[in-house]
Amino acid sequence: MISPISCPALLVSAPASGQGKTLATAALARAWRNRGLIVRAFKCGPDFLDPMILQKATDLPVYNLDLAMCGESDGQLRLYQAAQEADVIIVEGVMGLYDGTPSSADIAERYGLPVLLALDASGMAQTFGALACGLLAYRPALTPAGVLANKVGSAGHAKLLETSLPAHLSWFGALPRDEAYALPERHLGLFRAAEIEDLDARIEAAAIALAASGELALPPAVTFEKPPLENLPLLLQGKTIAIARDEAFCFIYPANLDCLTTMGAKLVYFSPLHDKTLPEADAYWLPGGYPELHLAQISGNAEMRKALQAAFDLQKPILAECGGMMALAESIQSASMDAQAAFGLLPGKCHMHSKLQGLGVLQIELPIANLEQGTLGAHTFHYGSFETSLPGMASAKTRFGKSESLYRHGSIFASFLHFYFASNPHVAAQLFLP
Repeated sequence: MISPISCPALLVSAPASGQGKTLATAALARAWRNRGLIVRAFKCGPDFLDPMILQKATDLPVYNLDLAMCGESDGQLRLYQAAQEADVIIVEGVMGLYDGTPSSADIAERYGLPVLLALDASGMAQTFGALACGLLAYRPALTPAGVLANKVGSAGHAKLLETSLPAHLSWFGALPRDEAYALPERHLGLFRAAEIEDLDARIEAAAIALAASGELALPPAVTFEKPPLENLPLLLQGKTIAIARDEAFCFIYPANLDCLTTMGAKLVYFSPLHDKTLPEADAYWLPGGYPELHLAQISGNAEMRKALQAAFDLQKPILAECGGMMALAESIQSASMDAQAAFGLLPGKCHMHSKLQGLGVLQIELPIANLEQGTLGAHTFHYGSFETSLPGMASAKTRFGKSESLYRHGSIFASFLHFYFASNPHVAAQLFLP
């Protein structure tokens, strides 16, 4: 019998988006790390950008927890594995505590994670305690961990906030209102961690300020059970998969990399922006990112265009997700400039819009001739559209009714979807096989 394992853990949530959850989570994680503790961080939902910030704070990979996209047993396994090495586990929620289906509250309840609220306290005094108490009491099954105040005006303001809390809610300190901590944003969310040159200094300054405002005691220990494990077949044994990774192609779940290597694949990396050749590989994967911000480099890299075309002509499997699909199209037209040529492997043109074109977590069925029948968890979040004559070979709808298609063109699988391979490794492997 596999023994459960216990580790101090909590989930950081808020009343809404924009309350400073990512900064609060990163600052608290770094403050604990500065005390010599091993801190493992997670992110609720399918986000790519917040985990990059949390990885900078902890210096360890950050995995996603999502009951719909990843599945309950996947989250249970990730937390169990983290508890084996961590002194404390910190999970950043998504949106407000009860927003979404499933919500951060659903994840906290499913895995027994105590909830820490990060509240924007600007313009607030004693109501701070009432808001915290009401939010956490709304679902009695939740375990309260405490409250952290963000955008605090002064030490006196922080004291007012702290004394407003009832005895059962612990004070996890205050972050002053300071532009030195601000995390810049763009249309898909926060900037990538690598784009914020002084990110480490920002996180460190926030951690020092937070540690100076409270004791920052560890949360209660949570017991994590190990789920039954499936022995994955080595479907990719002996295969080399080359993965695009640079400023334009950066949305990669660590769990996807783990899944591929567990099935026997060797992973190598290349840059469609900077490289002139492709590494020798059996299959290629262009994940999502920001091709629309690097159109001149994509359009001007004729050598990479020829290399991708050669791989396509050899019928090498190519998976293109979201930004990867856009880059393989004939052209991309951004909101601020005329259309520029892309790599041109896919018949169709991409356009960037000022409003969101796709959002949601879904399950997509993949009924293709040489592909094992099954579903893959995925999510969509994009401002682009794809005008093409290609018929969709499969499609799925988000809960908002938006339909997303998967296209097959020769050896290319392309979609605005970001797939979570660990949700069905048997199916995911077939995307990389001829």
